[in-house]
Amino acid sequence: MSHGKFATAINCIDGRCQVPVSAWMKEHFGIDYVDRITEPGPDKVLSGGSAENIESIKRKVMVSVNAHKSRVIAIAAHHDCAGNPVSMEDHWEQLRKCVVIVKSWKLPVKVVGLWVNEEWNVEVVDA
Repeated sequence: MSHGKFATAINCIDGRCQVPVSAWMKEHFGIDYVDRITEPGPDKVLSGGSAENIESIKRKVMVSVNAHKSRVIAIAAHHDCAGNPVSMEDHWEQLRKCVVIVKSWKLPVKVVGLWVNEEWNVEVVDA
């Protein structure tokens, strides 16, 4: 049984984005804890990776949703990403695709795309 309210962040392994994304989610969704699923360049992996890699992320999300009753899932990408060194525009397009993919899993959650900019501030990417 979980204590507190949870959300899930599919985020980059880059430690610079962990705190801003978690803090933003706590502030905007009134949650206590953020379960972190990390991949180098998660927007690239989720929007165009192998079915096996996407399924691996989905299995981890399911643990968060089922065990912790997470009700928000964020997919986050960031400026200066070594795992996915593409333009901001490309990241935003990939994030939009990621939101559609995660929504297609039909989970009882809100799904949001997040961009961590060059100042390490979080911006919402409209799907």
